[in-house]
Amino acid sequence: MDIAKEYQDKLPKSIITQLINNLEGVSESKIKKILERTVEEYEEVKVEPGESVGVISAESIGEPGTQMTLNTFHFAGVAEMNVTMGLPRIIEILDGRKTLSTPMMEIFLQKPWSTGKDIKQLARLIKETRVKEIATEISINIVDRTIEVKLERETMKSLNITDSILLKAIVKVPKGYINKVKDDLLVLKMKSKDDSLNELYKAKEKLKEVVIRGIKNITQVLPVKRGEEYIIITAGSNLKEILKMEEVDETRTISNDIFEIEATFGIEAARQSIINEVYKVIESQGLNVDIRHIMLVSDTMCAGGKVKGITRYGIVSEKSSVLARASFETPIKHIINAALIGEKDELNSVVENVMLNQPIPVGTGLPKLVTKEIKKK
Repeated sequence: MDIAKEYQDKLPKSIITQLINNLEGVSESKIKKILERTVEEYEEVKVEPGESVGVISAESIGEPGTQMTLNTFHFAGVAEMNVTMGLPRIIEILDGRKTLSTPMMEIFLQKPWSTGKDIKQLARLIKETRVKEIATEISINIVDRTIEVKLERETMKSLNITDSILLKAIVKVPKGYINKVKDDLLVLKMKSKDDSLNELYKAKEKLKEVVIRGIKNITQVLPVKRGEEYIIITAGSNLKEILKMEEVDETRTISNDIFEIEATFGIEAARQSIINEVYKVIESQGLNVDIRHIMLVSDTMCAGGKVKGITRYGIVSEKSSVLARASFETPIKHIINAALIGEKDELNSVVENVMLNQPIPVGTGLPKLVTKEIKKK
């Protein structure tokens, strides 16, 4: 389209395409007027050269952040199903913490499961089932040196766990035992007679935690209806294994673990995930922060190709300026290390110039005047 070519230097290609696609059947003169108005709007929202975007973003996220209160959000009717929200969640994301206080997933499903068909059964299959959950009693027979597990057949039946599946799951944990199922009793007998009773007790504790079926780390499941379809919310996260399931819609299923998303889908997906997660918390608190501030923080965290938190071990440690690193935390360590290798500070940024009481390179401090001195004879 000729109009698109006319405006390609004034507007990003994505905006032009979006406008023209939404304006089908509109006369050319009207499209031109709309594009002119869009150019005006676009020029107005551009950042001025020398604008302190970092400081403004920090203020814009920090100020509403002080008003956040709620720590956890509890799913009614499900034990141990809490989600960390509010300020603790924001800190968790921006610090780049690898172990989350409440990892969770939202699993979207393909049809017919998304309409609610067999959804409870599917949720049960996703949840990890440990030996202690299908046992009414786990005891030690000291005379025979055996561990005896009384099985709950009803639970096993509902989870499709047969004796062979059970024996296969516990074959390696614990080691050095002969395993057999007789009626409703699973018996583990020590092969060696030299092992102490202490070993028997250790084996019993190990046995309790053995996963028989389901997906590792998924400790709770909750099928819920969202709009017209059913989804499964989980406590715990294991994106790689979940995406292998044919019932799962892999294009929409998400985890709140940013490092897991980075490992599975790459850095771009992790960047988007940071934006979504922070925005979700801010919105849930009824606060309003322009998404561009969050995008700037997210870009900073992902700029090196790996997610790094805003901490002294993360992006602060990579700053080129010695003084900027020293101003954050542990100043003496940074100054000594820089002195040992003779590092130079070019004073290109804001923090180091503030420390030295010099004009900062933003706004009117950005342009420099260069003149040649006339030498006096």
